[in-house]
Amino acid sequence: MQPDIGGRVKYLNIVFYVSLFLLLCFLLAGPGSRFGWWHFGFGFSILKFCFYGAIATLILWVVGIIRIRKAISRKSLIKAVPTLLIILILIMIPLNLIGRAKHFPRIHDITTDFEDPPLFRSILPLRKDSPNSAAYGGPEVSALQKKGYPDIKPLFLSIPSDLAFKKALEKAVELKWEIVDANAAEKRIEATDTTFWFGFKDDIVIRITPSNGGSRIDLRSVSRVGLSDVGTNALRIRRYLDQFSENK
Repeated sequence: MQPDIGGRVKYLNIVFYVSLFLLLCFLLAGPGSRFGWWHFGFGFSILKFCFYGAIATLILWVVGIIRIRKAISRKSLIKAVPTLLIILILIMIPLNLIGRAKHFPRIHDITTDFEDPPLFRSILPLRKDSPNSAAYGGPEVSALQKKGYPDIKPLFLSIPSDLAFKKALEKAVELKWEIVDANAAEKRIEATDTTFWFGFKDDIVIRITPSNGGSRIDLRSVSRVGLSDVGTNALRIRRYLDQFSENK
């Protein structure tokens, strides 16, 4: 090995440890927000830092590979390949999220009933400090939802509303939503679902009404923070209704 090759391998080692540091920061950005270590806005800033840091690290990695290309050994590859994989993960995940966000409407309130959206009652005190209002946004929001999520519709069942209420509650529990209120008299269920990574709180209200000798189930899922939910609330309603209809 040429005298300066050792220094160049050490350079790649440093790049590897930098990539590991960025990966650790990336992984902690969400849990730190979820457990209250910092505000979610700071968590997003960490993700931004990791993204641009990964781009800079990729440049350093390329420079290191070019410098050592004539004397690449198995030992140097052991660090060089994992480094590249980590860097690509840190770059591709944010780019994928940004790309996905462009395909979703910038709304955070999804309902199966535009004319008479289910209303929150018991859960309102839990949302009092939330940036997003529990009041429905009206025709503008419904128009965006119809365009972005045309499949979100009420569920009709051929069973009495009392039985539909019990089944509706069972399905919410199975999805591990935190039940805030289950009012059998009003056929209304209110619950909260917490997202996995950042721990964002989204609230759900389920309404059961009699319909043509059977029952109609309407849902509404609303984020407490954020302008766009990147499809989260629509996906939550789909999963609920699909589970319910498959086991009716």
